[in-house]
Amino acid sequence: MWRGLWSLVARAARGPCRPCTRQGSGAPAPGSGATIFALSSGQGRCGIAVIRTSGPASGHALRSLTAPRDLPPARRACLRLLTDPRSEEPLDRALVLWFPGPQSFTGEDCAEFHVHGGPAVVSGVLQALGRVPGLRPAEAGEFTRRAFAHGKLSLTEVEGLADLIHAETEAQRRQALRQLDGELGHLCRGWAETLTKALAHVEAYIDFGEDDNLEEGVLERADSQVQELEVALNAHLRDARRGQRLRSGAHVVVTGPPNAGRKPVSIVSPEPGTTRDVLETPVDLAGFPVLLSDTAGLREGEGPVEQEGVRRARERLEQADLILAVLDASDLASPSSCNFLDTVVTSAIAQSHNGNSQRLLLVLNKSDLLLAGDLDLSPELPPHLLLSCLTGEGLDGLLEALRKELTAVCGDPSAGPPLLTRARHQHHLQGCLEALGHYKQAKDVALAAEALRIARGHLACLTSGGGTEEILDIIFRDFCVGK
Repeated sequence: MWRGLWSLVARAARGPCRPCTRQGSGAPAPGSGATIFALSSGQGRCGIAVIRTSGPASGHALRSLTAPRDLPPARRACLRLLTDPRSEEPLDRALVLWFPGPQSFTGEDCAEFHVHGGPAVVSGVLQALGRVPGLRPAEAGEFTRRAFAHGKLSLTEVEGLADLIHAETEAQRRQALRQLDGELGHLCRGWAETLTKALAHVEAYIDFGEDDNLEEGVLERADSQVQELEVALNAHLRDARRGQRLRSGAHVVVTGPPNAGRKPVSIVSPEPGTTRDVLETPVDLAGFPVLLSDTAGLREGEGPVEQEGVRRARERLEQADLILAVLDASDLASPSSCNFLDTVVTSAIAQSHNGNSQRLLLVLNKSDLLLAGDLDLSPELPPHLLLSCLTGEGLDGLLEALRKELTAVCGDPSAGPPLLTRARHQHHLQGCLEALGHYKQAKDVALAAEALRIARGHLACLTSGGGTEEILDIIFRDFCVGK
């Protein structure tokens, strides 16, 4: 219903038979003179709905719907009767706010209408705004794109805002808020200042190398600054994609011999091998976003269907960030358990010691079947957790262990340096690092200076986008209308 309503409003504002020219995010260049409006709160019936405008005609729109009243004081909520400027029919009694530019979210004149959230009220106000000369419906992300164009937000802060809107877990919220607060942008600007100083020293040597007034050790200071920056960039690039996992979700795979678990997610039976597919679901696990995959039991399949299930299970194991290896605590001496320990658990532990970022938790399920004397299990077992899915005993310990493992996989969003949450971030930092490598290898001082300029350009692209419209379109296209 809301999609149909918005189409009607857009058609009424743009006139009949106007072709659609939207490309990418669809947002026209800021400064085009258009004033945009949109419903900025969630769609659907609600107590309060927020409709906002941005652009030079915002003041005129506010006066048109609240005539004959003057504009309210800046940034102060006032109760006003809203009327249709054409029919003068009352629409709602609402709170209105006036944000004169540049002291607004977008840097332009902005107005907000806090109306009652019934569909008829929202529809009436949107249609009334569409009839005000100079106003048109906003495209997705257009408010934020105007804020970026007017210097209110850097590109990393825009990405943080997008992540905050889409955050579904506590860890995602914390990370997005830190990026929106400008921590990553501030760090990049500090690196850019270091490069600027190094470049200034190199160019001074080029211009005044034979001048007796030039201080000694100019190039040595530039080399020292570049070396310090290389150390910082390498530290961030060694984060093993923790920030990207935090944003998009870590892959946790539950695996083990057949029937090691006991959760009726799918049709199961005591007969081994009856679960033959990979069951996947996104979950909020200890505050972290996780794609949880429950696999078929690992054994030599007896038929083509079971063999395919085992093949898929092994494929998921190779892709996993964290393996949750589950064994039957009452059946550790069985051939299937011993084979699983040798081929999966021992191998994964050895690879993690060799620098592999993949991690493993060994869980011994069905502890409720153990007798009191059986609790002292084989000392040859790797570190493990005891769990009973039937009684729930050991579940708290498992969740705490998962939280620690996921913190290692995704990073701690509330401590340490800001994380790199997108492939774009890693690309430009890697490009900067490669340019610094060219600087160190350059035999000619002019080539060394050019390498520093390229490195600085990569850092500028991190926060400003480098002026590439395609990149900006990709970033803004996932925003909702009204933001």
